[in-house]
Amino acid sequence: MSAPPPNTDSQTGRPTQTEAEQAVRTLLRWAGDDPTREGLLDTPARVARAYTDFFSGYEIDPASLLRRTFSEVEGYDEIVLLRDIRFESHCEHHLAPIIGRAHVAYLPRQRVVGISKLARVVDAYARRLQIQERMTAQIANTINDVLEPHGVAVIIESAHECMTTRGVHKPGVSMVTSSMLGVFRDNSDTRRELMAMLNRPGTQDF
Repeated sequence: MSAPPPNTDSQTGRPTQTEAEQAVRTLLRWAGDDPTREGLLDTPARVARAYTDFFSGYEIDPASLLRRTFSEVEGYDEIVLLRDIRFESHCEHHLAPIIGRAHVAYLPRQRVVGISKLARVVDAYARRLQIQERMTAQIANTINDVLEPHGVAVIIESAHECMTTRGVHKPGVSMVTSSMLGVFRDNSDTRRELMAMLNRPGTQDF
């Protein structure tokens, strides 16, 4: 077996911090600047650290976040909805930010999960290179597969910087995607109830 490339993690093949910083220096030169000037000396290390934060979702198994559930809910069997979960992601086509909100609902089958876990699932998928359509489906499918509820609904609204700061330059445009599973897809009354809940005043309006 051949030896791994120098400065590369031999277990994963993932580039090291040193290699990542060198890649940033290359991009700075390509952009037309001098990475050795004072203002840019620490930029490669800062960018590498920022990427560790931006893309920390690759280190998380979203399904594992949902494995601990609770059954002492006095027979509660109505919609559970978490609204306005703010997230930050990055477009896989241009590495530009995607900033938005997710609304996550499910109709439990006797057991519920801690609400912070739903927000963590959103973050686990958001903190990866994404397209919004796939992220919407990933969140819904994971909740559906692990919790096995009567239904799951995920609606995402976001602004894509790849559309506002480059290309067509259209600020103020938002993108909305949804994934409806189980009763939210099959039962129009349940879907209408969800929409009514989404349209009620939020806590910021109380």
